[in-house]
Parts: sequence; structure tokens; C-alpha cells
Amino acid sequence: MFVVFFRAVILYIVIVASVRLMGKRQLGELQPSELVITLLLSNIATLPVENVDIPMIMGVIPIFTLVSMDVIISHISLKSRRVRRIMCGSAKIVISGGKIDQQVMRDLRFSVDDLMQSLRSQQIFDVSQVQLAVVETTGKISVYQKQPYRNVSCGDAGIKAENTDPPQLIVDCSRVLPQSLKALGYDRRWLDKQLKAQRLQLKDVFLMTADRNGSVFAVPFEKELKK
Repeated sequence: MFVVFFRAVILYIVIVASVRLMGKRQLGELQPSELVITLLLSNIATLPVENVDIPMIMGVIPIFTLVSMDVIISHISLKSRRVRRIMCGSAKIVISGGKIDQQVMRDLRFSVDDLMQSLRSQQIFDVSQVQLAVVETTGKISVYQKQPYRNVSCGDAGIKAENTDPPQLIVDCSRVLPQSLKALGYDRRWLDKQLKAQRLQLKDVFLMTADRNGSVFAVPFEKELKK
């Protein structure tokens, strides 16, 4: 019983470390090669857990071998466009100039329902509003709408606006995030001044954000939750 438990814990740690080495991606953003390796890792990891007669090393070695292959191929793909196309494929244009390319949709085995569902996920319910649509290598669709249906930007309206970074989280449940403070160019003394100005103590702060302009937004703990 305990053997199975410890095996499962060890393999869990190994799999998490392996996935971290492969990079941060959501399941829907995996390239074909990454999806294959992810499926293989899950299958390999179950064998030593289900069968205690299989040595742990027989599960760990294949896992790190596959992850090493993925990391090596990823580095090669960064330098070689040909390898990248072989391993990941290439994006395909399904709508160009407002016209649907039916041949490309057949080649991709992409149905009309698939197309409409992908458009709806981007809040587009009328295909006639689309100027360009590209099926990425992950299977998702990137859409560029026709001019009359695009959201008006500051540039379109002739409004000059300064480029600024968004606010960053600097306090999380009373814990200060030094990296965020450093990225904004602030220090702990600045944070203490902001807390004092808002009549708050660090232990009372649920979250706090700040930007480079010195704007601060703080949310204190609710009394019921604090108790």
C-alpha cells in the first residue's frame, strides 16, 4: 500500500518537473509533437504505479528521455524553419479577402461547424464580417475582421496615448512580492509609505497592485474571512 503511494508521489514530482522543462502551455496550445510526448508520459507513468514489480527506474528513464528529446528538438526548431514545419506543420489560411477557401478546409478536414464554432469563441457570429482567418498549428483560428466591424482604437480616433505597462500584483494575501516591486522600480520603503497613506497594515491586505505611475489599488481582507 505504502509502496504504491510513494511511487505515485515520486512519479507525480517527476512528471511535473518534466512538464516544466517542456515549457508552459495549455493543453489546447500543444504542438503535435508535444501532445504525443504528453500522452506517452502519462502512459509510462502509470506502469510503475500499477505494477510494483516494475522498478521505478524503468519509468523515470523513459520519461526524462522523451523530455530531453522534446527539449533538443525545440532548440533545433528554433534555428531551422524546415524542422519546425516538419514537427509542427504550418498555419493555413481558410478565409482570405472575405472568401472561404473550401479546398484548404477539406485538406484540414475542417468542417463548417468547426469554423463557425471557432468564430463564435471570438465573439464573431457572422462569417461575412471576417476578412482573414488563419488556422494555427495548434488548431485554433486567428481572425482579422473587416474594417467596419473592428473595434475603434486610439489610433483610429486620432487620440495620442502613452504606452504604459499594466499594473502588477505587489501584495498577495499579506505577502510582498519583491520581484514585482523591483520590476516597477519600487522598494519596500515605498510600499510602507503607500500602506500608511491608505491606513492599512500589511497583514490586513488581501491584494495590492501598482503601476509605474505610482497608482495603487488595495483590497483589504473581509472581516469574516480574516477571522
